[in-house]
Amino acid sequence: QVQVVESGGGLVQAGGSLRLSCVALGSTAVRNFGVSALSWYRQAPGKQRELVARVGSSGATTYAESVKGRFTISRENAKKMVYLQMNNLKPEDTGVYYCVQRELYWGQGTQVTVSS
Repeated sequence: QVQVVESGGGLVQAGGSLRLSCVALGSTAVRNFGVSALSWYRQAPGKQRELVARVGSSGATTYAESVKGRFTISRENAKKMVYLQMNNLKPEDTGVYYCVQRELYWGQGTQVTVSS
């Protein structure tokens, strides 16, 4: 059963913005959403998957150094949603972005492409 689903990727020019969204749909993901850490990972072509941002159940956030000051992760428990606001995008932000709940449930990924 699909637990989480991402949306919002696309093609954008350098300096532009995108907002990724992720919704919990599976029964287990929905039931545990409020107490779950939620993360966004990305994988660029030929590179290892990396953590981009995480928000804990308390709302505490962590970011990769490369995105600090440009990306913002947020959650909306009532809607079972997590977001990633990405500003001042750079070509090196290109990749497939994955929403992850509890480091256990992975979405199918959404492509973000930043052109120079």
